Amino acid sequence: MKTGQKQGGTGRPARRGLGKLAVWLEDDSPGRLRPLILAVVLTLSAIGLVEVASASSVESVAAGNNPYDLPLKQAMWTVAGVVIMLVLARMSLRRIRWLGWPLLIASLFALVLVFTPLGMSVNGNRNWLSVGGFTAQPSEFAKLALIVWAAGILDRKQALLGQWKHAVIPLAPAGGLIMLIVALGHDLGTTMIIMMILAATMFYGGVRMKVFSVAGMICAVVALVLAATSGNRMGRISSWLGMGSPEDAEGMGYQAQHGAYALASGSWFGVGLGQSRQKWNWIPEAHNDFIFSILGEELGLAGSLLVLGLFAILAIAVFKTIARTTDTFSRIVACSVITWILGQAVINIAMVSGLLPVIGVPLPFISYGGSAMVSSLAGIGVILAVTRPEGSVPERVRPRSKARLDRAQDTAEKQVREHAYQP
Repeated sequence: MKTGQKQGGTGRPARRGLGKLAVWLEDDSPGRLRPLILAVVLTLSAIGLVEVASASSVESVAAGNNPYDLPLKQAMWTVAGVVIMLVLARMSLRRIRWLGWPLLIASLFALVLVFTPLGMSVNGNRNWLSVGGFTAQPSEFAKLALIVWAAGILDRKQALLGQWKHAVIPLAPAGGLIMLIVALGHDLGTTMIIMMILAATMFYGGVRMKVFSVAGMICAVVALVLAATSGNRMGRISSWLGMGSPEDAEGMGYQAQHGAYALASGSWFGVGLGQSRQKWNWIPEAHNDFIFSILGEELGLAGSLLVLGLFAILAIAVFKTIARTTDTFSRIVACSVITWILGQAVINIAMVSGLLPVIGVPLPFISYGGSAMVSSLAGIGVILAVTRPEGSVPERVRPRSKARLDRAQDTAEKQVREHAYQP
């Protein structure tokens, strides 16, 4: 029966008003959504490069440095991250699963090295390694390592997760050790992100809500204790609650206050790309944690909503893609990675807009930082690998091996027939 509407290849009515984006989001086949995931991530990374160049130029010139130094470094790490993402995206599920233990051991080793002469402190946080002129933040890579390792453990223990000891061990000790080492470096923001990642893996892994709730309360208590035992953190919280001196140029609320000024002056469409006023040394580290305020000032509400929309599309595309996957390991990995990236983005944007106190976590794909960029892109590569449709694992020798197998089967069948007809 004719309905008067053209039907697409999927048997659904053609959408004229919503455009191609609605078609991409409506069709949950990995063949359509996986390229969309890649396109959104590359778009966010490109926006980040432009904003890093804009936000860092003034401070670089004031310090007597090349204004293109930080953007070029960020571009180099972005290219490296994209290469790693594409390599991981072509790995088989078995290899991704195998990487769990090596990644976890390497991450723990690197985290311990931070407290040796190879480690260095940045803004009071000892969470960096400096080797041969290159610096790296091991805690950023520990996030992905914890996800891949925990997913493998939870996948193997599916039938035993009803018992609390199997749901907690070895997940909680390993995650707690990583959080302890990061917390000893005075990086509460990253510690809280790792707490969120551990909770996400347990939730998506099917751990009982009772165990999940107890673990969540313990993590919340630990976070409160860490905040209460630091004068700097309590000062930021007091300023956020209005009990400090946010108007004081030397007060704890200085950075957050000028971040709010930047967002307010951006209005609807911004003051223009590269025309930010607050980046003129009014916002400390404008190209790092508070880069969203510079983006909001230069691109306005329209640009801010564009970034928020891209993160929303990324989350929808990942969850719709993984919804078609029946493999437990793949589900835990993909959902935990996107929870990490989206949760960190929400915390950063809420911090910049004043909904949360200043915590100190970067905005994924946007903020300056090679370790954060590479680890985030690697996480997307793992998502692309575990959401690959079954039977499409790219192996260079696959056609030739299949031809040999077919010939061997034909030969065997021929020999069986000849043997059967022998008198």
